[in-house]
Amino acid sequence: MSPRKNYPKNRRPKNNDEDRPLNPSNQSFEEDENGLWIVRKLTGSASNKPYRCPGCDQLIPMATPHTVAWLDGDEDNRRHWHNACWAKRNNRKPRTERTRNAPKY
Repeated sequence: MSPRKNYPKNRRPKNNDEDRPLNPSNQSFEEDENGLWIVRKLTGSASNKPYRCPGCDQLIPMATPHTVAWLDGDEDNRRHWHNACWAKRNNRKPRTERTRNAPKY
């Protein structure tokens, strides 16, 4: 049994809409040269399948904290990113595709 909370009668906590923040979720907005991004940080406990990060092209395992981002008005094109990949997305160089037998230098 949890302890009972006795508040003085004149100091009860208020549950008004005025006391709540305007954006209670973990959603934010970021702007860059591509436009306005809607960014949502996920804790990982709600993710029930693996996703592929567009930044590093690696899998994000289930139950891993990550970031979901999409351009404003284009929610169908949501992408799941590693938190570090999302933070460094503007510093990445263009991806080079090599054939299987190409030298790596």
